[in-house]
Amino acid sequence: MKLVIQGKNIEITDAIREYVNQKVEKAVSHFQTLTTEVDIHLSVARNPRINPKQTAEVTIYANGSVIRAEESTESLYASIDLVADKIARQLRKFKEKRHDNKTQSSAKTVTVVDEHPVVADLIGDRTPELPAEVVRTKYFAMPPMTVQQALEQLQIIDHDFYMFRNAETGEINVLYERKTHGGYGVIQPRHSNGNGNSKNGKTAESATSEKSSVAKS
Repeated sequence: MKLVIQGKNIEITDAIREYVNQKVEKAVSHFQTLTTEVDIHLSVARNPRINPKQTAEVTIYANGSVIRAEESTESLYASIDLVADKIARQLRKFKEKRHDNKTQSSAKTVTVVDEHPVVADLIGDRTPELPAEVVRTKYFAMPPMTVQQALEQLQIIDHDFYMFRNAETGEINVLYERKTHGGYGVIQPRHSNGNGNSKNGKTAESATSEKSSVAKS
């Protein structure tokens, strides 16, 4: 199993490296047959207004799937402890899901909920703020998968969205959690003829507007 430790605004000392190895290796020790690589990213926020400021993020590549957990506290060691516990739970859930998929043949469906009108003014009197620059780039393999498979991936990566290649259309889609109204939504590309790919008539533009509204709320 390959284990990589990286730091941002922090020096990875021997003591930190040893502590990470001890905690993370213990967390994944029962799942080494599933795990091919473990990436640990430690960071300290420079902005004193950000609290908590010290973050530990663990990303595990397991047989074509990505499992992720992140924790932030005022103590780097506390963040490492918490993220190690969380990634162990995520791995356990992933293993149980794999077992269930092999032993059960019951079909699963994704329920499509009615869309609500998008408010014209999404930000009100707030000023939108964007990062000054791109500070991190990630590359992931995107094997084709169904929406249901993407939903299963979303539930183990500790994010509120998941980008995937739709097996039915071959296009890149984004599955996201709908914070306001509950459930999940899918963002799909809109073609030049003005029609989206969604079978329920939902366009990518409306989905994007909704996610923008959620992100700023």
